[in-house]
Amino acid sequence: MDAKIQALIEHFKFQPLPVEGTLFTSTYRSPESLPNGKPYGTGMIGMYCHEPHSISYFHKLTLDEMWHFYGGDPLRLILLYPDGSSRDVILGSDPLKGHLVQFVIPAGVWQAGHCVEGGQYSLFGCTLAPGFTDDIFTGGTQTELLKLYPDRKKDILTYGLSGDETSMPEGFAS
Repeated sequence: MDAKIQALIEHFKFQPLPVEGTLFTSTYRSPESLPNGKPYGTGMIGMYCHEPHSISYFHKLTLDEMWHFYGGDPLRLILLYPDGSSRDVILGSDPLKGHLVQFVIPAGVWQAGHCVEGGQYSLFGCTLAPGFTDDIFTGGTQTELLKLYPDRKKDILTYGLSGDETSMPEGFAS
């Protein structure tokens, strides 16, 4: 493993996110809660890298999610929209090359992500308001997504879940 990647893992105390696969650390959870008990907001830092293997498998959330690019190599977000369309978004540090430094993924859009080919690591953050709770997450299986988006077969076979585990562990985000 690259020494810089190891240092970042240790510095941020990254752990694998269940089901989704991203190396992440929770950095903020509002101390106050909404009337339904959910947090007003949450923030996290994540890292995609090739070694150790860290990607985001396809999943969707019931809330909008704001992405922020922090450093390293660009990352690719693969987005599959409810109307059957799809889009790739590159987050990175060079807006003059078309990289975005911030992007909102709307609620209900299937998303997957990874460090671009040839890159070593991508450091990013995600913010949600109301905050992340385990019940807003649904993982996307290869079988389900191939039926809806046959034109994205290569990405779905690479980033779709192959098992039946599509929910975050109960109480994970509490």
